[in-house]
Amino acid sequence: MLTYPNIDPVAIALGPLQVHWYGLMYLLAFLFAWGLASYRAKERGWTPDMVSDLIFYGALGVILGGRIGYVLFYGFSQFLADPLWLFQIWTGGMSFHGGFLGVMGAMLFWCKKYKMTWFQTLDFIAPCVPTGLMFGRIGNFIGGELYGRQVTDPNFALGMIFPTDPLQLVRHPSQLYQALLEGLILFVVLWWFSSKPRPRMAVSAVFLTGYGLARFMAEFFREPDNGQLFIGWMSKGQFLSLPMILIGLWMLWYAYQKKTYDWGPQKTN
Repeated sequence: MLTYPNIDPVAIALGPLQVHWYGLMYLLAFLFAWGLASYRAKERGWTPDMVSDLIFYGALGVILGGRIGYVLFYGFSQFLADPLWLFQIWTGGMSFHGGFLGVMGAMLFWCKKYKMTWFQTLDFIAPCVPTGLMFGRIGNFIGGELYGRQVTDPNFALGMIFPTDPLQLVRHPSQLYQALLEGLILFVVLWWFSSKPRPRMAVSAVFLTGYGLARFMAEFFREPDNGQLFIGWMSKGQFLSLPMILIGLWMLWYAYQKKTYDWGPQKTN
């Protein structure tokens, strides 16, 4: 069994000013997304202003959509009891699915400003997202939240006891599983896939399918946010991921049927 590294949730304290690890992880996520997007922009003819605005719009979508989605999907009863809880982002509690919808909405405004199609934009930004997911899950781990399900064998090599767990059970470090699956592995797959010209919509499709599969698998090791649903084993996170997998597979098929290219030697005029 591993020993949980009981890290102070406050990364930097300067008098009354406190910077939490959770917020620092979000900062790193946006910085990495900006750096990766700037690199991708060079071969696609995008300007620095386009990249900066894209990251700004995306950050608003992530923060607003992620928090509102978490409240609606997982903590609506708590919100009804304390409406101000919605604004307490520093306490943790962000939904990927809510953040995903928030980014989709934010991208519509960006596309209108720069007269780009929706999927041109999503295909461009998709490979820059998984590193942010990785940092977010590391933040969850440091905060001791969203921990894994109970491990029945206390000798399980990766099991650990989280100090935030009121039952003090040996559990999976599912945040790290998600950081690996939804973060590092998905990033490698998307970066490789998008390094060559692909039909419009294909990169977005791989992101949807890849994230959906990664999240679905990781949920088997994560303590459900809101109990079990449906046939006694499917969590809400798995239920919300199923449409992503199905839509992503259809989009991938459709992209290669239509064969519209936005850059490279096959660029469609």
